[in-house]
Amino acid sequence: MSLPSLLVTGASGFIGRHVVAALQRTYRIHALARRTPTEARAPEGTNITWHQVDLGDDKSMDAVFARITEAGGVDFVLHLAAYYDFAGKADPEYDRTNVKGLRAVLERCRALKPKHFLFASSLAACSFPPPGTVLSERSPVDGTHPYARSKRAGEEMLAEFAGDFPSLIIRLGAVYSDWCEFTPLYTLMRTWFSSSWRQKILAGQGTAALPYIHVRDVVAFFARVLERSAALGNGEVLIASPDQAASHRQLFEAAMESFAGTAPEPFLMPRLLIRPGLHGLGLLGLLLGEAPFEQPWMADYVDRAMPVDASQTRQRLGWEPSPRFGVLRRMPFLVENQKTQSQEWNRRNVAAMKQVQLPNHLHVFHLIEEHEPELVRESVELCTSPETRARFPNYQELSREELTLSAQQTFAHLKNAIRTREKALFQTHCEALAARRHAKGFSVGEVVDINEAKRDACLRLLLKDPRARGLEAPLIEAINGTFRMGIDQIHDSFEALSGGFVPVEPPG
Repeated sequence: MSLPSLLVTGASGFIGRHVVAALQRTYRIHALARRTPTEARAPEGTNITWHQVDLGDDKSMDAVFARITEAGGVDFVLHLAAYYDFAGKADPEYDRTNVKGLRAVLERCRALKPKHFLFASSLAACSFPPPGTVLSERSPVDGTHPYARSKRAGEEMLAEFAGDFPSLIIRLGAVYSDWCEFTPLYTLMRTWFSSSWRQKILAGQGTAALPYIHVRDVVAFFARVLERSAALGNGEVLIASPDQAASHRQLFEAAMESFAGTAPEPFLMPRLLIRPGLHGLGLLGLLLGEAPFEQPWMADYVDRAMPVDASQTRQRLGWEPSPRFGVLRRMPFLVENQKTQSQEWNRRNVAAMKQVQLPNHLHVFHLIEEHEPELVRESVELCTSPETRARFPNYQELSREELTLSAQQTFAHLKNAIRTREKALFQTHCEALAARRHAKGFSVGEVVDINEAKRDACLRLLLKDPRARGLEAPLIEAINGTFRMGIDQIHDSFEALSGGFVPVEPPG
């Protein structure tokens, strides 16, 4: 029997990578992401089809969903793609990715008619419950943070498509791994393990608390939801979280005991001093040129806890988080990774802290794609103009058809190299190009010169586009850098073909 198919958006993200890796044996996966699997260190396999795309790019999204339709469509959709930062401001990316990006996926799923659409929301979309109460599946998404508002818009949007396909709302707790990869916890641990004067400070009474869920439990949760989706209601809310919320003080004690063998007594900073202190940290960050993670808005959440009652979800799914993946029980594993593999620990957590925005290289890719016909025409004119006869004598002998094909190949490979950030793709093209031109008696100078002229024409045309405003530096670097590698390959290839430089094959 053929495997069921699953579309995963946000596949290169923290949760997405784990989901794709775990489910690739039981599902044929269409993975949508802004980054390549190489960049994201995400899995690749025979059951995974990777689509690099930005949800806000209608043209590319149409092309991706056309390919998915041609491949037989999908049975399920898991929408993980989302933007989040800790600045506390209404960044336009919340609307572009979390709201408009979701709508772009939902609209295109109308034709696919999946059996179920799983929308990853968050408990963070809800306000902290009053003391003595808990969050449940019936709690409203009434948080005031820009992220919370965008998730509320997403949950409400699903109702518009209720007649097209059933959907499920999944509110996640604070997702972490044995490498941490949850920015607030990473920031706390980094401070606690440092020699900073802030090492032992906890805000308020240290009772601020979140429900943490290990990413392996999250993957098991999604697998169970997919298995039992037929028995779940359209628009039903599920919670992927333990009921217990771990406090800063509990985390501090568990982390320090694992790190140093004993936990010192923390210094509890009075609430009245916290907001002025956070403003002071911000000013210090300006002086030092490095903004702190902690922001004044976070003072509103001191000593507030988010306990949960997810009993309804557990009953519906027959699932519950594994006790051995509880964050306090797992703390020794986090600390061990931090101690013994600090470079990888920092790499993963720094990557998790980066704001997710449309990468500049994809902006450049789309600009080249938009202007590709003009670039091809100008390249052909360079080779055929009477004014360039002395400069490109051998190219003047080629037919317009061959020149057009050559220019199309150049810009197609340039696009792919910039899109994937793998300049080797353009180098391979230039190696084959050099071999063809060398065989026809072209000089290395003439081949290099025409490619430099194509580069200059590309820069000139793209920089005139109003959409390149503010993008000049990365655009110039992307074009120059890619052509630089390709032109160097042309030199190497001509030298090797002329009996000079002899490339040495790598061992193995």
